[in-house]
Amino acid sequence: MLVAGLCFALMSVVVKSLGQDFSSAELVFYRSLFGLVAIFLVLSARGDGLAWRSLRGAHVGLHVRRGLVGFAALATFFHALIHLPMSVAVTLNYASPLFLALLMPWQLRERPGVRQYLAVAAGFLGVILLLRPWTAASGQLLAGLVGLLSAVLAAFAYIHVRRLGQLGEPEWRTVFWFALVAMAGSAALSSLTGWHAPRREELPLLLALGALATLGQLAMTRAYKRGDTVVVASFAFSTVVFSGILDIIVWRQEMPAVAWIGMALTVAAGVWAVLLNARSAK
Repeated sequence: MLVAGLCFALMSVVVKSLGQDFSSAELVFYRSLFGLVAIFLVLSARGDGLAWRSLRGAHVGLHVRRGLVGFAALATFFHALIHLPMSVAVTLNYASPLFLALLMPWQLRERPGVRQYLAVAAGFLGVILLLRPWTAASGQLLAGLVGLLSAVLAAFAYIHVRRLGQLGEPEWRTVFWFALVAMAGSAALSSLTGWHAPRREELPLLLALGALATLGQLAMTRAYKRGDTVVVASFAFSTVVFSGILDIIVWRQEMPAVAWIGMALTVAAGVWAVLLNARSAK
């Protein structure tokens, strides 16, 4: 899971670098395109005609809904990455377990308990300290709210993925439909906002964007298959740690102590929420 965390943190560096010339929708398009190409290459290498025919599956509607929510989550996350310090945007996105702590009990037709509310309250206090709305410019505050929206959408996307898993849908099919829907959605949005032709020196970065995202997904999938779910989910927050380190090294980012305290509080609340979510799912 540490490998996945590092891949996702490095991907965030690439997104922020390319965000000077590309919109978040365009970056989602290139990231999704690489994912689709990777899936097609794997299926072609297998030479398995049945695998090709089974791409459609029996739950297309649910796959499409998951793809749309996932696309929106990714686009809002990339928008936050472009307009906020990288470590701030990543921390906001990784607040999704806080929303899951509230949503999961409702999915199981239960009311959230006191501990769920406490975890969410602690997480939101961390977010407030991180964003410092009393000092942030309006543009920064709006980008922060978009980053928080990405966490909400990511929580809903997780619920869809969990439902697909319960229905017996294979992971590769879920990834395929997500990449397909995200690519179509981002292409449509980019057609409205305008495309930017990549320069030659930007092509390696675009390839790195797709490669790091795909490697991160593969490493994360392997970690969840072989390790304890709660432990793996907790180590997923290593992305926040790596992002903080890279923010300092690459962008020379400086934040006040209160922001670092807010980041730590958000991560701690997120790990607590992961534990609560695991108990709710049992």
